[in-house]
Amino acid sequence: MYLLSLSMSKESSSASAIPITPNLPQVDDTAALENSQPPINSRVFFLSLQAVVNAVIIGIIAWVLIKLINLITNISFYGTFSAEEASPTGHQLGIFVIVVPVIGALIIGIMARFGSPAIRGHGIPEAMEQVLLNQSKIKPIITFLKPISSAISIGTGGPFGAEGPIIATGGAFGSFTGQVMKISPSERKIMLAAGACAGMATIFGTPLAAVLLAIELLLFEFSPRSIIPVALACVTGAALHFVLFGTEPVFAMAAIPEPTAMAVAVYVIMGAAMGVLASLVSKSIYLIEDLFEHLPIHWMWWPAIGAVVVGVVGYFAPSTLGVGYENISAVLSGEATIRMLLVLCFLKFVSWAFSLGSGTSGGTLAPLLTIGGASGALLGLMILNLFPGADINIATAALIGMAAMFAGASRAFLTSIVFALETTMEPHGLLPVVAACTAAYFVSFFLMKGSIMTEKINRRGVHTPDSFEPDILQRITASEVMNTDADIISPHNSIKELREWLKRTAAETMSPEYVVADDTGKLVGMVRREAIFDKSFGDDIPLTQLLTEKAPYIFEDNRLSLAADLMHRYQISVLPVVVRDGSKIVSGVLTHKDIFTAYSQRRNEEHIHARALSLRRSGIRLIVRGRRLLDDKSQ
Repeated sequence: MYLLSLSMSKESSSASAIPITPNLPQVDDTAALENSQPPINSRVFFLSLQAVVNAVIIGIIAWVLIKLINLITNISFYGTFSAEEASPTGHQLGIFVIVVPVIGALIIGIMARFGSPAIRGHGIPEAMEQVLLNQSKIKPIITFLKPISSAISIGTGGPFGAEGPIIATGGAFGSFTGQVMKISPSERKIMLAAGACAGMATIFGTPLAAVLLAIELLLFEFSPRSIIPVALACVTGAALHFVLFGTEPVFAMAAIPEPTAMAVAVYVIMGAAMGVLASLVSKSIYLIEDLFEHLPIHWMWWPAIGAVVVGVVGYFAPSTLGVGYENISAVLSGEATIRMLLVLCFLKFVSWAFSLGSGTSGGTLAPLLTIGGASGALLGLMILNLFPGADINIATAALIGMAAMFAGASRAFLTSIVFALETTMEPHGLLPVVAACTAAYFVSFFLMKGSIMTEKINRRGVHTPDSFEPDILQRITASEVMNTDADIISPHNSIKELREWLKRTAAETMSPEYVVADDTGKLVGMVRREAIFDKSFGDDIPLTQLLTEKAPYIFEDNRLSLAADLMHRYQISVLPVVVRDGSKIVSGVLTHKDIFTAYSQRRNEEHIHARALSLRRSGIRLIVRGRRLLDDKSQ
């Protein structure tokens, strides 16, 4: 770097060599923000504490929701006032069963029309939209309306599971507490995700899968600040599951054999086929939704129309009505007949697709698991019939079908794998599930632009992050991109000298601010261009009287994210970089353009074939007496 004295002549040089005044700005007051970060540790502690309290409340709400579903099911299909577990499958209503889902859908339509339209749908896309667009703020009324509307929907035969509504309810409750607390939008997002996934963990007893669901679908990040509260909430939810619903696996199944190499290869092919099926299922949902959009009646009546399909299908196949967790258990345990597998594969899909596409209050997880498990079992039976030496197991085929359908449709890859293992507790299913889910995810990635979780909000112009990467600016240090040959102003110059120099070098030195350093290169401060050309200052006023009150700087090993914070805080576009030895010797200058360039190049380096990143520039002048003098010719 070069320091420059702007002496215009020998006569003026002595006048310009004005000693530095003792009242210069104290640059230490604006030292780097590295020691002034918010108290993350204490914030995480209090967020975690609140997340655990929320999880307890959400777990109780989940238990109440299950009881409410049972109560409405018993009233609707059996005429009894009881909250004991019940399934619509054994009803004796005959053809009148068609009316029951319609009545429930009419009530939901009225609740959505005059309560809140946010109760429509399966919850996760709506929560994602609030995270991305509305600072994770969900209306508190959703905490009450969503579980009630979902209980009515499922209790009157809706082909959904309880997990979707409780995820939406837990997210709404977490968002509500986050709005009451004095926390940032990013912290409110953590509370929303913690509440939603605590609900999932309470229903299924799957704490790890719930944490992964938060990462893959709600948080869009991975950091200790977010993971710790979410993990604690999910553990609390899972503990409540054991207390409220028992310790047995949700989908208990007989032990499955350890897979052979041949079997794993076949499971991979099956997983790819499930990826195709998952793409078709997801696209069909939104195709049906589009059909409802073209109906010439208010959307309030759409759920009733979808419920007619639910009732008709339920009349011929009662097993398609209601939650249907027992159907998943039957498929995984090998107790389901071929007829039952066909019903769950095709008729369950028709019932669920028309009901969800109509905009009623429901979910996607249980139907996807049911359809996937039945499809996997049918595909396994077909393969064994055609290739007896395939060496596959039907129960394992159902398990990978369930997990691969979830992975392909939702793109929650890790969640689907861990969920399958936590709900069945089958260790021998690990390799087949990983293989099949990988294949399903791979295929669906090329067949679908979005997923069943994101397509709805994508259509509204809301795009979810497609990758989870560390902050690019936190991966680049100032020394990598700083300008080592920058224009640095000497404090021994008068305003007149500086004005003349800037006029001659306007094209080269145009900058809102300039760094000022003494003869040794030690940082003195900064001066703004507008102050230099302020006519209220006389020509002979020393430069030291125009220095800004604060002169922020960063060290060479500081990250660009810190530089961006400082530039924003002090509203500057130039930042001096000093060595970290206490001398405050200026080693370079960083501009906002340098940061933009670094961000852009690192962001796109995987998409272009270019030489290794090198952002150091050369050929820019520094102005300090004794190192390099700029005369009229050099200018």
